[in-house]
Amino acid sequence: MKSRLPVIVGFGGYNAAGRSSFHHGFRRSVIESMDTRARQETLAGLAVMMKLVQVLDGTYQTADGTALSLAEIDSRFAEQILASTLVRRIEKQHLDVDAAHWHKSISVSGAPGTPLSFISNRKQLPEPLPANWSVEPLNATEVRVALHDNCEFKVDSYRALPVKSAGQLPTGFEPSEHYNSRFHPRGLSMAIVGVTDALRSTGLPWQSIVDRVQPDEIAVFSSCIMSQLDENGFGGLMQSRLKGGRVTAKQLALGLNSMSADFINAYVLGSVGSTGSITGACATFLYNLQKGIEQIAAGKARVVIVGSSEAPLNQECIEGYGAMGALATEDGLRQIEGKDDVDFRRASRPFGDNCGFTLAEACQFVVLMDDELALELGADIHGAVPDVFVNADGFKKSISAPGPGNYLTVAKAVASAVQLLGIDAVRQRSFVQAHGSSTPANRTTESELLDRIAATFAIEQWPITAAKAFVGHSLAAASGDQLISALGCFKYGIIPGIKTIDAVADDVFQQHLSIATVDRQLGQQALDVCFINSKGFGGNNASALVLAPHVVERMLRKRHGEAAFAAYCARREQTRAAAQEYDQQALHGQLQIIYNFGHDLIDDQAIELGTEQIKVPGFAQPLRFKQDERYRDMLD
Repeated sequence: MKSRLPVIVGFGGYNAAGRSSFHHGFRRSVIESMDTRARQETLAGLAVMMKLVQVLDGTYQTADGTALSLAEIDSRFAEQILASTLVRRIEKQHLDVDAAHWHKSISVSGAPGTPLSFISNRKQLPEPLPANWSVEPLNATEVRVALHDNCEFKVDSYRALPVKSAGQLPTGFEPSEHYNSRFHPRGLSMAIVGVTDALRSTGLPWQSIVDRVQPDEIAVFSSCIMSQLDENGFGGLMQSRLKGGRVTAKQLALGLNSMSADFINAYVLGSVGSTGSITGACATFLYNLQKGIEQIAAGKARVVIVGSSEAPLNQECIEGYGAMGALATEDGLRQIEGKDDVDFRRASRPFGDNCGFTLAEACQFVVLMDDELALELGADIHGAVPDVFVNADGFKKSISAPGPGNYLTVAKAVASAVQLLGIDAVRQRSFVQAHGSSTPANRTTESELLDRIAATFAIEQWPITAAKAFVGHSLAAASGDQLISALGCFKYGIIPGIKTIDAVADDVFQQHLSIATVDRQLGQQALDVCFINSKGFGGNNASALVLAPHVVERMLRKRHGEAAFAAYCARREQTRAAAQEYDQQALHGQLQIIYNFGHDLIDDQAIELGTEQIKVPGFAQPLRFKQDERYRDMLD
């Protein structure tokens, strides 16, 4: 059997640039290079998402009912929209960075020889009483407590955080408001709306896909690395006793880092296929992508949802990464700029003078199919991922330091592309979506390895870009941000410049690289392949090669023949029309979130078991047991 090619038939999600499907997030990052129609359409979608305008009867309106054209939205709200997207100062809806809450320990005692006393409710007394406390009843409910020695108390206090910037979802957009989210951590709410966006973007009803495949030929791989740390997840679980509260029945379960995959199966797809949550620090999305494409290439799955959803914008994550010296601080940015006033929008500075990365929240998902099924369904193909390479660093002195494993992953990805497309395509029509974390160590180590690999393959002026300049570092979802940006590059023939820096830092290796600070407009079909590079704490390195849609079409014509491809193109027109209809509805704020809580439950007793197949209620096709000949030669 020929190896099936994993093609991308849908993508979606949300990050600091807005909605990912139909390249709106990408368009926000290169808004200066968009034509008037694309610019205004993307701004209008963001205006609706941010609740600046609403849509009634197909017309954009302000809260007082004033109708607005796209041009009027642009002129009236563009400045506010642009300032309220991408990396920026952390907003109070996430955290008041000027007055972050904490508990300060103080020791109190009475005057010499005189106990300190206070009145308390009897029910509030600690159990057991401290040895140096004495209690005198006052009435049925109150007591007087005398402290015969000093005692330590924790009192509310507030302090400013040194880190004040992050990549936040557009101001005013709250994922949990778009479906019946009961006590869902933010990361899970983002996963629900993000995967819905990806599924809707395919233009294919989910049931029509399910009916064409066996129940176990659908897979989901999604995870995060920081788990769910807000009060509805592990954050509330860990803090409840310290705050004098109780642990709820949901906090532990919903806090697990596998929950995004579990929620997608249970409440979005109703899938009984393969599932998993692979983590690899900041390369996690690519780890899950590797698993997905391997399932398709091996014939174990025909449809795979791959993604990550990370919501780390809380005090604990900021202080944890800050304590490692990994984040860009206000003082650090002030020193770089040489100004008292810090421009937090330029906090993430890949390959420029920088002082640390910028945390971000994001959810990104892609829908993969094997090439045969995609043609059969008339799915729109946005690219293909032939391979993802993962390598560790070997022995390490510091768990957070970069290492040699990334040389292996990038070199293997480039070599694979050369074998598939030829050396000329790689030298002349490829580019790199770099990890570009915006740390001083990354700018030298990643640029050096890319420069050395470029020299090895005789690549001159290799174009380098870094999505984190715009949306920050979303940890597990970061390489998903890179992939979505790469698809936008293919669509528009634009490689985004790293516009948060004035110049490339002096210690960056770039003899064979081209790192621009402005957008490069190369034209459609000018780019054949993108190399996505991702590095993570602990020696988690991953690199992927992504093929442009016009390259994939050329491959499919050769494999399936001109007649089959022409028939596919005819079917694709209907798919594209349905997808565009969803895009227009989403631009008007109608996100059509898929959330099926408790619907269409499968009755175990109705499952029909057989020696050659299983029939599962609700699925058109039976699950047929595959013939396994792998080890027959080892038996007599």
